[in-house]
Amino acid sequence: METLLGCEQIKPNSLNPISLAYIGDAVYEILVREHLALEGDKPPEQLHRLAVSFVSATAQAAAIQKIAPLLTEEETAAFKRGRNAKVSHVPKGASVAHYHNATGFEALYGYLYLTGQTQRMRELFKIICEGETIEQKD
Repeated sequence: METLLGCEQIKPNSLNPISLAYIGDAVYEILVREHLALEGDKPPEQLHRLAVSFVSATAQAAAIQKIAPLLTEEETAAFKRGRNAKVSHVPKGASVAHYHNATGFEALYGYLYLTGQTQRMRELFKIICEGETIEQKD
């Protein structure tokens, strides 16, 4: 399977885990945006607030906790590579633990994307969304 840009030869384990997380961040954001767009018409400001509620470090840390028991050995290894990567800063509003778990989560999605496992990405995303009621915060 090839990526959107036709990159068949990328070996995820040869990438720096931060680069893997960088790709995974974008892939996960696309899934979130697709999910929110298909829920029905909402104004752009509301879509943005809802998207942030999915992609924040805290939300991603919660998401990985939800799916961790379901991960394969290879998926767990990809997550741990990202989680254990040396980061230069932690954004305001996120604990160090949440930020590391979020980086691992993004690395997992980067790994799944680069290995062509789009069905698995969607399967895990569906589990993350199950039982979740995203409410607009005013």
